[in-house]
Amino acid sequence: MGKRHEARRASTRQPRHAPHQQSTELRTLSIESLESEGRGVARHEGKVVFVEGALPGERVEARTTRTGSSYDQARTVRVLHESAGRREPRCPHFGMCGGCATQHADQRTQMAAKQRWLEDSLERIGKVEVETLLPIVYGEEWGYRHRARMSVRGLPLPRGALVGFHEKQSSFVADMRQCENLPPRISRLITPLRELVTALDMRERLPQVEVAVGDKVDVLVVRHLDPVSDRDAQLLREFAGREGVWLWLQSKGPATAVPMHPPSMPDLDYTLPEFGIRIAFRPTDFTQVNHGVNRILVRRAVRLLDPQPGERIADLFCGIGNFSLPLAASGATVVGIEGAPELVERARVNAEANGLASLASFECANLFEADTGKLERWGPFDKLLIDPPRTGAAEIVKALPDAWPRRIVYVSCDSATLARDAGILVHTRGFRLAAAGVVNMFAHTTHVESIALFERECAESPTLTTADPPPA
Repeated sequence: MGKRHEARRASTRQPRHAPHQQSTELRTLSIESLESEGRGVARHEGKVVFVEGALPGERVEARTTRTGSSYDQARTVRVLHESAGRREPRCPHFGMCGGCATQHADQRTQMAAKQRWLEDSLERIGKVEVETLLPIVYGEEWGYRHRARMSVRGLPLPRGALVGFHEKQSSFVADMRQCENLPPRISRLITPLRELVTALDMRERLPQVEVAVGDKVDVLVVRHLDPVSDRDAQLLREFAGREGVWLWLQSKGPATAVPMHPPSMPDLDYTLPEFGIRIAFRPTDFTQVNHGVNRILVRRAVRLLDPQPGERIADLFCGIGNFSLPLAASGATVVGIEGAPELVERARVNAEANGLASLASFECANLFEADTGKLERWGPFDKLLIDPPRTGAAEIVKALPDAWPRRIVYVSCDSATLARDAGILVHTRGFRLAAAGVVNMFAHTTHVESIALFERECAESPTLTTADPPPA
């Protein structure tokens, strides 16, 4: 990689806090659990030790990498007693690439840890206890990522280019040739993409390639910082034709993404077959990365919310209609509210295309500035579905009127903000946390997707059964 690049890589791996010291001490440790970054947790002489590469129930020999006043860090050298949940990582880049953290653990072990992280967050942050734990949603484990943002590092010739995810705990792009989490046909493109970028005049001004996989077409969005030369345009067109992908160019923000070659293709979309719905999207729109698990998540959300004809339901942070349209297909009148005008328009088009425009309407509003008056102008609503970004929905739950809704389904991509908002709902807004569980949206990572059901204290709970597929 060159001395300068190696030196910069090394500099990113120095301790972030001065009190931590480097060490090479070997210790024998018993692992109690997994923490939220996928490391084993042990205790040694009264201090917590985070052990990379270790799993709960194991006894390992580990080399100390950093020591501090409150905790130490270590890396597994040898497993003395192996967990039944340990397995050989499938990807040859595991440990170097930062895309995955837990490929050395089987799916049950990964999901048990995520369930525990969710319960711990609810108890520690929200000071709430869930009444019923929902069955874990498993789903596809490999080839599941239908969305990905791959970083690009165009190096001076003749060194070529790097295309992939960042190295572990580093801002540098991993030297990778495949990704087991991507569909095989997309993983196969990493090496051709490296060769393409190497050949481009703008190779050092091309920071990322975004992947969006639909049911009928695969899209690559090339982000470029300089105008595309005629020579580069020809190379890009040849690549798209040769590899059978739809290539888009993006010069600035997501709204500037436009098709390049071929000039047109079938819609980029995905289906929710249980509801007879097809949802179209642009490659830069937010959609769930795991289409198979998304289908199960939508089914569970609809069953928990239990929409009935004649009910009014709000879908807050509705995006392009992922939950709104299935709720409307169940017979309820749905109002989807979203802050991005382009997503609101896409949701309206999707409602029309699926014959649901009479039941599903959409409004554009900044939900982070919502107050009780604004909610009451939209309402009243019998039920809410809330699917916020990682920052959660604190302003929404604080502003809920006393009279409604009687039921909330909250889909979360961050267990800490879910726990915070659960505390508000339970301790100040008159709800109870009737059920919660985790969803394996991002296998082999420490990302926790979850779903929770809140009921007014006086309301009757729905039947908490699901027809989710059994674990793979």
